[in-house]
Amino acid sequence: MSVADLNTQEEESAWFKLDRLERQLKDYVGITTKLLWQRQVIFLAATLLSIFYFDPVMPLLCYGIVLLTDIFDLSLARRVQAWKDHDPRRAREFLMWIMVNTALSAGAISAFVFTISLEQESGGHFTPLFFLFAAGVFAAMNNHQLMPALVLRLAIYFTTFFAISLIDIWRYNPPLDSQAWLHFFTVIFVVYFIVDCSFAFLRLYRQGIRQLEELQEEHQRTKAAYEVKSKFISTVSHELRTPLTSIKGSLDLLNSGALGDVPETMRPMVEIAGKNSKRLADLINDLLDLQKIEAGEMVYRFEPLSVTQLIQDAIEANQGYADSLGIELIANPPIPDVQIEGDEARLMQVMANVISNGLKFSHEGGAVRVFGEHVGQKVRICVKDSGIGIPEDAKDKVFGKFTQVDNSDQRRKGGTGLGMNITKQIVERHKGEIDYISRLGQGTTFFIEFDIFDPTKVFLDAAE
Repeated sequence: MSVADLNTQEEESAWFKLDRLERQLKDYVGITTKLLWQRQVIFLAATLLSIFYFDPVMPLLCYGIVLLTDIFDLSLARRVQAWKDHDPRRAREFLMWIMVNTALSAGAISAFVFTISLEQESGGHFTPLFFLFAAGVFAAMNNHQLMPALVLRLAIYFTTFFAISLIDIWRYNPPLDSQAWLHFFTVIFVVYFIVDCSFAFLRLYRQGIRQLEELQEEHQRTKAAYEVKSKFISTVSHELRTPLTSIKGSLDLLNSGALGDVPETMRPMVEIAGKNSKRLADLINDLLDLQKIEAGEMVYRFEPLSVTQLIQDAIEANQGYADSLGIELIANPPIPDVQIEGDEARLMQVMANVISNGLKFSHEGGAVRVFGEHVGQKVRICVKDSGIGIPEDAKDKVFGKFTQVDNSDQRRKGGTGLGMNITKQIVERHKGEIDYISRLGQGTTFFIEFDIFDPTKVFLDAAE
């Protein structure tokens, strides 16, 4: 292994450690902020109880210190959450201040508890030990994100635990079978319980961290694979488009007779080649559009558009295709003209996809009707055919990628399996909705709903 490889591995390892420390710091301050009021209420209640039964000076002083440390925790949390530069020195600085504040907070709580125990006579010191036990469990449950802070806090608490349990042993030097020694051994059990709880929460947290890191790594691999796939599709599609355009143009000239009559024996093959070249050209165009949409590179130029004019232009653009299939394309009486806001070229693409879809699934001699209607504060553009219909529970296939509802010979023309998926995404980009109503053997009505464009609202929004 070369020196360069070793340096790269060391840099990656350092970055990984920094990334994990940054996550732990932010998780730690996040839970600290979230539980701020809960901690304050608990400690205030303990302080008030201690004031009533013991000398109030030390409980009030310790509560004041804890309050100050919580205020500092809140300020530090805001700084950590706003930290964006990934500077390792800043990470170490934040960790140092957290450790200092942890020492002050745990020290104040321990001093408070130890003072109460000194005021008590022999008898187990139930109240201070219970306060300290609650503080230890609270730390085990909520401070496991940052191991150094947890260890420091529990070390201070455990020192206080043993100090309190040894008070009566030091004062009275009782025999081993006395209550004082029983309390001491009970404290050992309690300390073990808190340590065990700490390790349990720590293991769960680290397991969650590992799973999150694995998900992030998988996301990065998926993202890289997606980028490679997108580049491959884009490159191949662009490389295929130029020669295919030349091939399709030549075949169209042959089929049109512009280059002379095609021999009867060749005509069927030339027509099939022309149709298949058009299908391949449509597939390439759809792939490029899909790649643009997924990459967020599809450009839209929104402007007010007349619904009546959009329907009329769509019918004129698809009339030739309808005539070639022997299907009548009809515009129903238009609604009073309203406007929508959209990209004319993209909405013409939507209309072409929906109309051609209706034509493909209709029978020769049938009709496809295109019309608009008001639905509340929206306008609905409908394309109704009298074709074979769509089975129930086929919506995923209708709007899916590379899926087609009918692959049988009943359909007049083939397709790429991408048109309706692209259509749905374009409609949703216009804040519209597309759906259909269908019954097998009785035809299908696709409808697209858009908000009616209100120029006065746009003017008021601009004025604000």
